[in-house]
Amino acid sequence: MPYLSENKDGDTVLALYIQPKASQNRFCGLHGEEMKLAITAPPVEGKANKAVQAFVAKFFGVAKSAVILDSGQQSRHKRLVIKGIDSREARRRIEGQEKGG
Repeated sequence: MPYLSENKDGDTVLALYIQPKASQNRFCGLHGEEMKLAITAPPVEGKANKAVQAFVAKFFGVAKSAVILDSGQQSRHKRLVIKGIDSREARRRIEGQEKGG
């Protein structure tokens, strides 16, 4: 899956396409080679970035400090590094959510 990989340190790297001001926070499936993430927060004053970090941390069961915005601070295209979960487990959780799990 092109949206999910591991870096040299073994941390999960997640490529996201963000849809701000959505009706609910959720993964929406693939958008090109990125995973689309709908977020209720507006894209102003870093609110969407904070919402993305909080949602991803809760979704994967890691601390907010373990979710690092690696690139895309002012873009819909974001790259996150997630510490404390391997890419195989991350993939399993995303696929489970997409199937309604």
